[in-house]
Amino acid sequence: MRARLALIVSDRVCELREVVLRDKPKEMLEISPKGTVPVLIDIDGRVIDESMDIMLWALEKNDPEKWLIPEQDSLGEMQEMIAEFDQGFKYHLDRYKYPERYPGIDAEKHRNEGVLYLEKLKAKLTTTRYLFGNRLALADSAIAPFVRQFAHTDKDWFQAQSWQPLQRWLSEFIDSAIYTSAMKKYPKWESGNTPVFFP
Repeated sequence: MRARLALIVSDRVCELREVVLRDKPKEMLEISPKGTVPVLIDIDGRVIDESMDIMLWALEKNDPEKWLIPEQDSLGEMQEMIAEFDQGFKYHLDRYKYPERYPGIDAEKHRNEGVLYLEKLKAKLTTTRYLFGNRLALADSAIAPFVRQFAHTDKDWFQAQSWQPLQRWLSEFIDSAIYTSAMKKYPKWESGNTPVFFP
């Protein structure tokens, strides 16, 4: 999702190979043995297999909406917030959303830990439309997909919270054209398939 958002906004066309993680193609594992998505191969053969690295790769080549230049604060401060969510919030999100994968854990406890991160977002969104000003930037597009997963785990509970600025921000993200484009489904890639180009 994050990689696709950056590819769309930077207008970086690539061949897309949709994979099913329970049936990983050998071609993918040969170039990225860790077996996670996304994986991008640059035209020079360089393999980039972290979503944030792909976002930066695309936006450093073309950033027409200035995602790397927030209205407030700096790129470094955005990256610090993103790292906090990648390392902390995502840990709790996974255990809240998929408790069956973690025997013995308390999903509600992890939901409550996740709430502490969401309160930080709400505080920022109380004074500005987006996380780093009144214009969409890298942090919004990197963090919103995780918040969406958290919200969709129990939609009624999420909507019942006193998080109007956060709920508005998330709804705007989900209703955006770029989100719709990034969420488009593609057929599973298999060797010999006709190439599919994205975006």
